Amino acid sequence: MKQHKIDMVNGPLLSKLLVFSIPLILSSILQLLFNAADVVVVGRWAGSDALAAVGSNTSLITLLINLFVGISVGVNVVAARYYGAREDKDLSVTVHTAMTVSLLSGVLLLIVGVAGAPLFLRWMACPENVLPLASLYLRIYFLGMPALMVYNFGSALLRAKGDTQRPLYFLLLAGIVNVILNLFLVIRCHLGVAGVGIATAVSQAISAALVVRCMLRETDSLKLDLKKLKIDKFKFYLILKIGLPAGLQGIVFSVSNVVIQSSVNSFGSTIMAGNAASSNIEGFVYAAMNAFYQTCLTFTGQNIGAGKPDRVDKVLLECQGLVLTTGLVLGVSAYLAGPWLLSIYSSDPAVIAAGLVRMKYICLIYFICGMMDVMVGSMRGMGHSIAPALVSMVGVCGLRLGWVATVFKAYRSPMVLYLSYPVSWTLVLIVHVICFFFIRSHVRRTLAGLPPKRLFSRKVTVEPKR
Repeated sequence: MKQHKIDMVNGPLLSKLLVFSIPLILSSILQLLFNAADVVVVGRWAGSDALAAVGSNTSLITLLINLFVGISVGVNVVAARYYGAREDKDLSVTVHTAMTVSLLSGVLLLIVGVAGAPLFLRWMACPENVLPLASLYLRIYFLGMPALMVYNFGSALLRAKGDTQRPLYFLLLAGIVNVILNLFLVIRCHLGVAGVGIATAVSQAISAALVVRCMLRETDSLKLDLKKLKIDKFKFYLILKIGLPAGLQGIVFSVSNVVIQSSVNSFGSTIMAGNAASSNIEGFVYAAMNAFYQTCLTFTGQNIGAGKPDRVDKVLLECQGLVLTTGLVLGVSAYLAGPWLLSIYSSDPAVIAAGLVRMKYICLIYFICGMMDVMVGSMRGMGHSIAPALVSMVGVCGLRLGWVATVFKAYRSPMVLYLSYPVSWTLVLIVHVICFFFIRSHVRRTLAGLPPKRLFSRKVTVEPKR
């Protein structure tokens, strides 16, 4: 039987980092392609109102699920630490706590999404002619929330031991089913947005079922036993300590992006269209870079668990080299191919020109954003999530909002607005580097005074007081 794991605490790192990260990159890109397929199908065969109904939900869905996606980060770090420390019993308890939390959070999101759909959409000023379709899509989409949470948390647990391949296979199969159902339900059955929502919910159920089946058949401490599903208070505390700040950061980022979007909207439909097309293209670059954030997070967590802080520095440096190379190559390539890529979204020369303006200030230096995220991954992997979250929220979100209120207000142009991105990335990256050295010093002192096993006992928190 093939062992789907990576030895992260011994031997050379580069090849293992690549084996871990490439499936993550492919998974993210596949997800983007499948999401794009949803939009294309509903736009071409269900009409503009249906397209607007699906599109108007994107930012709202992201906002509502970001908190729980962040908590799954905490699951990954805690599980990786126990795996690295070879604490099988604690790892098993973490697995069952995490999967229980995933089910409960999914049910909570289902209730909130189904009950509050019209209200949330009205808060976002959804046009009345689109509101019924948008509400229908959102309600059907949130019926799949328990499955989505189970897949996310289950994938986070599998990543803790280095298994990024099987979640990729599960996503690929579920995505293919999603596209086929989209075409059948929208074109053949004429269900419109309901068809897209049903296809999405079914595909989420398939991916969740595959993850659960995989974990039920595991032979190590990641094995899932449905009879043992319950929440251990201490493990839940450790998960929240790392995951909650990450989730709150995601929520704040979503809010700041809404403000930036409203500023873009003030320039009219042509700039809006160019901005939207460019943002879609940038999503593929970001997805590739974000894989190295997750890689750094997991490798750091395992090595801290194994009591090997020296390898944390090596993990960080090699992940930074990989994200720098990936960001430069993909970002510059996207900009150079910008006219052709943007023409896929629009044939209007004015829209293409507007998109190229954004790509110039984002894509060419997007690697700075990737490096910023990798720094966060390293600090979270060491068990410190609050500091990088605060720095990111204040530095990125606060600076951008301040930029819009001051610099952009004085010099109103898309170029000035887009400059807020590289400026905020650069400043926050510098602060993250400074925080990293303080946190690394703290962790080294902690590990020097504690055997790895005691670091995870109920009497010692992840971040002991100095």
